[in-house]
Amino acid sequence: MLDTHHHLWAYNQGEYPWIPEDSPLAQDQLLPQLEAATAAAGVTGTIAVQARQIIEESHDLLKIADQSDLIRGVVGWVPLISDSVARDLDDLSPHSRFVGVRHVLQEEPDEYFLREDFHRGLSKLPAYNLRYDLLLFQRQLPVATQLVDKQPNLGIIIDHIAKPEARSGRVEAGWRSGMKELAKRDHVLGVKFSGLATEFPDDDPISAETVRAYFEETLEIFGTKRVMIGTDWPVCLLRLDSYQQWIETVNGLISSLSKDEQDQIRNGNGQTAYQLKS
Repeated sequence: MLDTHHHLWAYNQGEYPWIPEDSPLAQDQLLPQLEAATAAAGVTGTIAVQARQIIEESHDLLKIADQSDLIRGVVGWVPLISDSVARDLDDLSPHSRFVGVRHVLQEEPDEYFLREDFHRGLSKLPAYNLRYDLLLFQRQLPVATQLVDKQPNLGIIIDHIAKPEARSGRVEAGWRSGMKELAKRDHVLGVKFSGLATEFPDDDPISAETVRAYFEETLEIFGTKRVMIGTDWPVCLLRLDSYQQWIETVNGLISSLSKDEQDQIRNGNGQTAYQLKS
């Protein structure tokens, strides 16, 4: 199984102010912790994704990836709006495990999605054979579709099934219609079934029925050749007891599919989308 989405960090409250100080996240979550979690869950490869919007972290993640065959790829951050972004891409792209770029658009106003300088940076990624991870909330789906349409040559992967408003027992109509629109674009290469546990309100239990409903809707909209699995570890530990709990949940959700379909979702789709070296 390939975990297409997790993070790594050496914890420092000043650098990660969004992490609750009394949570399981408020500690180092680095290669030893990742190796222990993945081994227990039967995961054999991962994609490490940026958690801070500083170029140094992209280099740090690649250094960590060099220490282990477990990390198959890194989705880093570069200053896409900078006139000098090509220099950063020149520095990072020779590394075989640098597979994509992400900017945390969920924290940006809608206008940012369409900025000319942002799109100038995005337009450089295909020449480096890089993918773009699209991180957004459900309410941003309409403007995200405009972004996708402005970059027809860029392979795009949707993080966390676009962070729907998870409520017990229902799938949001706005999420469904927005995702159906995105799925029409062939250069939307995949969607990660990840991050859903932390989209339930803090005072609501995680509804297994709702998780299943979102999985089945995602599968229906994008098909078995574009859905991939991510844990969003260690962020998922805000609501889950362990890394393994989400993997077990996903294994249960795909258990009724054919072996080939399960293999695609568990491994093949992520490998293809990120062009991972075998």
